[in-house]
Amino acid sequence: MEVVEKKNKNKKYKPILEGIPDWPVYQLSKNRKEFIEEVAQKSFNRVKEVRPTTKQLMDELEATVYREQQRMKRNRWRVDPADEPKFWSQIKSELVALTNKSAEEIQTKADEILHRIVSRYAAEIAGNFKPNSYRLTREIIKFWFSRLLNGARVKKFGAFFRNRYTLRDKIQIVGKAKQIRNLARVGTIVMVPTHFSNLDSILIGWVIHSLGLPAFIYGAGLNLFNIKIFAYFMNSLGAYKVDRRKKNLPYLETLKLYSTLAIQKGAHSLFFPGGTRSRAGMLEKQLKLGLLSSTIEAQRNAYLESKPEEEPRKIFIVPVTLNYHFVLEAPELIDDYLSVKGQDRYLPEQDKYGSWQMLKFLFKFFTKGSNISVSIGKGLDVMGNYVDDDGNSLDAQGRIINTRDYFVTEGRIAVDKQREDEYTRMLSQRIVSEYHRINRVFASHLVAFVAFELWQQKHPKLDLFGLLRLPEEDQVLSYEEFRAACKRVRKQIYHLKDEGKVYHATHLKGKIDLVIRHGLENVGIFHLKRPLLLSKQGNIITQDFNTLYYYHNRLAGYDLEKFV
Repeated sequence: MEVVEKKNKNKKYKPILEGIPDWPVYQLSKNRKEFIEEVAQKSFNRVKEVRPTTKQLMDELEATVYREQQRMKRNRWRVDPADEPKFWSQIKSELVALTNKSAEEIQTKADEILHRIVSRYAAEIAGNFKPNSYRLTREIIKFWFSRLLNGARVKKFGAFFRNRYTLRDKIQIVGKAKQIRNLARVGTIVMVPTHFSNLDSILIGWVIHSLGLPAFIYGAGLNLFNIKIFAYFMNSLGAYKVDRRKKNLPYLETLKLYSTLAIQKGAHSLFFPGGTRSRAGMLEKQLKLGLLSSTIEAQRNAYLESKPEEEPRKIFIVPVTLNYHFVLEAPELIDDYLSVKGQDRYLPEQDKYGSWQMLKFLFKFFTKGSNISVSIGKGLDVMGNYVDDDGNSLDAQGRIINTRDYFVTEGRIAVDKQREDEYTRMLSQRIVSEYHRINRVFASHLVAFVAFELWQQKHPKLDLFGLLRLPEEDQVLSYEEFRAACKRVRKQIYHLKDEGKVYHATHLKGKIDLVIRHGLENVGIFHLKRPLLLSKQGNIITQDFNTLYYYHNRLAGYDLEKFV
């Protein structure tokens, strides 16, 4: 990974498809109305399969109306359509009016109501990629981010208008960049990144463009559209909307089928399989299986619907880890996590950042020296097998295998829901394993992990919540003790890297005091209360134990505790 990093860091890639009209996402947008109708019809059919009797369908519709009306009362967002209350009130009235109707009338009306609901959901979910808006948005992002970088690095007002530094100096792309370009030529890419910040969507969009890949469709949380600047960018870039408040069957099936059909039609896709941002700051351990299963269903359908003489388009899963020194939302995210963990209560996803706060954050980020990196993992097929650069699936011994065989029953491609559910679980486990393998350790991760573990060791009788309430006078570590522990843990990280179990940034090498200084300068760099810093007496202290715990968690799962 480190060798690849040196090659990729500042490399400029040519587009693999020159013209936007050749992009699969453009083809989807050109036929947007027909695509939405197809999604709605297939969603209608799927719900009818799952709820085949009139009573089951009626129960599902009533449950859907109840949940939607409760959502509007308890957790309404600015981005929600103004006509929502009226729509769901009308649906409820129509369901009530069916009480004394005949079985045939109830069935007909229930089908009609279901179709209206899934059609509304499909239109709400659908992205709207526009080439002109895409070009403009891309240039705006490149222009302003580049100018901010130059103004910060050169330290002169005139530098704001120069172009000496680029985003490639700020954002390092490491890993299998060449392979993902090759795979995009021969199949359909589904990129599955880790998810820590609202910045992730824009960051990944820039990475995709930087690698010379056509625009991807991607699922973005509907809550992000509350932030006007994000809404503009994501609408222009063709994001489809994912509303995690909606848990009813018609919505979930519509969302899944939108993803499945888009992938089947060759649209490169991106979604965050962890579902939401990591509240605890950990790499994802469990993934949401709904959207992930759409990749397996799309691959099966490609085999099922292809002609005998055709070679179906393969789908490739590409894990990606986003590596930050800081996460803007960390204090709020860890508070949510601790509230749920401590009190076992649900907290709806909220965003405390409007457009102005997000602009201030972006300005701070691009005018500081704190870099980020994006680690691209090896391509996988939908079963979780590695693939070579030509897209051939490989078994554990490196032999080429045919993924078509995974969908065969008695010599024919067949739909087997139970079997595909197991495939989805296998793929999920493999992606989680890859996240940990391609994770790139920063100095900020190292110092946060070591400091929190040392405080835990000093107070073994305290549980997590007792430790987080530690008196200020006990929130001190001697630098020499801290330094020795950092050295031991760093040595183990080197061993893990040699074993192919993790990677680390090049700045983790060199004199340990310089590594520690780099970590302390960057960990939580934009928070009002710094999670870790050096006191005037030369000791290690914290101003925010909760946020320190968040950054510590990035190295959870590697058994590094025993080396502290």
